[in-house]
Amino acid sequence: MFRADLSRLTQGMTERSNTHQNSPILVLGGTGKTGRRVVDRLTERGVLTRVGSRSAEIPFDWEDRSTWGPALEGVSAVYISFYPELAFPGATETIEVFTRTAVAAGARRLVLLSGRGEEEARASELVVERSGVAWTIVRASWFNQNFSENFLLGPVLSGDIALPAGDAAEPFVDADDIADVAVAALTSEGHDGQVYEVAGPRLLTFADVAKEISDATGRDVRYTPVSTEEYAAVLRAQDLPMEFVDLFTKILDGRNASLTDGVRRALGREPRDFRDYARATAATGVWG
Repeated sequence: MFRADLSRLTQGMTERSNTHQNSPILVLGGTGKTGRRVVDRLTERGVLTRVGSRSAEIPFDWEDRSTWGPALEGVSAVYISFYPELAFPGATETIEVFTRTAVAAGARRLVLLSGRGEEEARASELVVERSGVAWTIVRASWFNQNFSENFLLGPVLSGDIALPAGDAAEPFVDADDIADVAVAALTSEGHDGQVYEVAGPRLLTFADVAKEISDATGRDVRYTPVSTEEYAAVLRAQDLPMEFVDLFTKILDGRNASLTDGVRRALGREPRDFRDYARATAATGVWG
């Protein structure tokens, strides 16, 4: 009798495990800096993965809630990368509605990409933490890849990185490290209920970053501190959200000028250094 019950229990656990494995993981921002890296890693592991983007086979658009249900259908977990920023007005309400929708659709694990030092983002974190399902928060510092895959690529190519950052120091984190932490949280045990503050191994000012890129490329790249008014003009010229002015001045006020152990706690290894990122990126020719 006991053996028969144990057999049925084991079979039920196996079936639940197989069902979970056969359910896709939805990766929002699946074509972005961290999202595409998460997709690549999950795919390499043979994990059924659904890309969440407007151009995907099953489209997902944060601004079109009618796309949320189809994208969430049958998923077991979600990597939540919100565009443009969790600190922007309206983000928390959107995350709250999405989280309810995801849980109702059957998602049982949520991994939220958040921003370190962004007080407004904490409200969205709390929404996920109170969702009633397994959750992990990946709270990231400034990405290394902002200088090669984003709005700072142009300034690097021009040789002048102009930002309203003063002499603030930041523990720049690599997007590959963020993706590794997110994939671990999505696919393995021991990460539920964790808040991982992920950062690089040392503090760098933007002048330090410019020197690292100069050394890696052999080009003269400098950092120029500018006023918020001057930077607002740059954002307008690039058709970028003006909210970035307030965000930059807040998080670059020294509040993040400390190292964290998030990568080490999540992965058992040290984070990637900016110098290694700069050398590898220079070798690709993107800064050429």
